[in-house]
Amino acid sequence: MKQQRYDVVIVGGGAAGLSGALALARARRSVLVIDAGEPRNAPASHVHNYLGRESTPPGELLAIGRGEAAGYGAEIVEGRVASAEKLPGAGEQGFRVVTEDGRSVEARRLLVTTGLVDELPPVPGLAERWGREVLHCPYCHGHEVADRPIGVLATGPLAVHQALMWRQWSDDVTLFLHTGPEPAEEEYEQLAARGIALVDGEVAGLEVADDRFTGVRLASGRVVPREALVVQARFTARSAVLESLGLKPVAQEMGGVVIGSYVPTDPTGATEVPGVWAAGNVTRLTEQVIGAAAAGLMAASAVNGDLITEDTRLAVAARRV
Repeated sequence: MKQQRYDVVIVGGGAAGLSGALALARARRSVLVIDAGEPRNAPASHVHNYLGRESTPPGELLAIGRGEAAGYGAEIVEGRVASAEKLPGAGEQGFRVVTEDGRSVEARRLLVTTGLVDELPPVPGLAERWGREVLHCPYCHGHEVADRPIGVLATGPLAVHQALMWRQWSDDVTLFLHTGPEPAEEEYEQLAARGIALVDGEVAGLEVADDRFTGVRLASGRVVPREALVVQARFTARSAVLESLGLKPVAQEMGGVVIGSYVPTDPTGATEVPGVWAAGNVTRLTEQVIGAAAAGLMAASAVNGDLITEDTRLAVAARRV
């Protein structure tokens, strides 16, 4: 860290954080990005649906973003933020950010872009294939497994919805009922109409040969050949820094089912704590990379506007002395 106090400290250096850093640095703000180096999409081979950067490897996209933000003066350092706190005093807003290794820095404003953690169902082998053949988002990975044998692992009420979604990309979809609820009569009819096969029994693990997923192994010992497996991960916000400021994550529901947690903000990313913004997956669980980048830009614009208001107020006060 080259200085002790910055206009803005950004916690998290993914698409949202770097986009925010780029905009703020271009607005001639002093910006520090502290990044733990644990991007959510690290297991994936490519980023998709990012106009102008389609199929770019995630690490390459981050490297480009770091270079662009640094080119305008943003400082980017590795580190894990342990906590943040408001500075004492009734003057201008300010915060102290403390890293796990004991470093501290002050900021006039905070932008938290720490993302989320994908919590996978407790089936052996899922984590090792996550982002490769074990998938969750058809818009992120569907085209890459199109027309191949796809399995859907049922662990909750949204499994039928998932199976019907993935049927758009392949006519060979099998729904493994596993620990999910029994489909309703109407759902059975929908699955049958779309030619989606159902398999009873719990899944015990995955079959892998030559570092390639080849099938789903049931507790009975039966193996069903598949080339991709869709799961419903729980999306849990990395909210520790925001919680240290008194902000609490809340449950995110989809169709009446809790799919994860997030920290609420207004449309610009402003939280309930004045001077603190959040953007990306920590506050919008289903945001893809391009959406997270857009949210980072939106939040950065609001942060800069807030700083301009404070700069003007301070200038007027100084003029009146």
